[in-house]
Amino acid sequence: MGKIEWAMWANEQALAAGFILLTGGIVGVAGLFRGWQFAAYAIAAGVFVCLLEYPRSRKAKGTGVERKGQYCFTVCVKAFGPLTRNYYIRAFLHAALCVPAGFMLATVLGCVCLAIASLIYLSAAIHGEHWEPILPKKQVRRPAPSIKNPPQNPPPRPPPEMRRKNVDYIDDASYDNPMTVTE
Repeated sequence: MGKIEWAMWANEQALAAGFILLTGGIVGVAGLFRGWQFAAYAIAAGVFVCLLEYPRSRKAKGTGVERKGQYCFTVCVKAFGPLTRNYYIRAFLHAALCVPAGFMLATVLGCVCLAIASLIYLSAAIHGEHWEPILPKKQVRRPAPSIKNPPQNPPPRPPPEMRRKNVDYIDDASYDNPMTVTE
């Protein structure tokens, strides 16, 4: 069995938590719930978490499937260096971000999901994982070879018995089946 890459699971959990936190915050602000300031905070925290977690990390084998449009977010996350590459920092950041969201019913689910993501990131950090960006590979374009000399041999032809017969009568022009057909 292979090694479990905890960071991959934490990334998916944290991204979902960010969207849930954002949605709960929008519901809390739009409904003017008591303590709607916590909902406004949840909107900001949800957007921040979504922007931080959208770019996937490269796997330990060096592979990884990037999300659509991930490159511009990858450049932004990569610019913060060790603050975003270290999973200990991400674990404590997510744990700190989820605390204020726990004070309002509309954002509690996002708080719990973000706390779970924080624990998974802590596990990833303990196992020695860190964030590596998936950057596009430089493709070397080779010029297409041009045909300078035409082919010397003709294309393969069917055997003479399979070629169309040029006969005036339709019955004689049909092909003969070399295999016998029995009922």
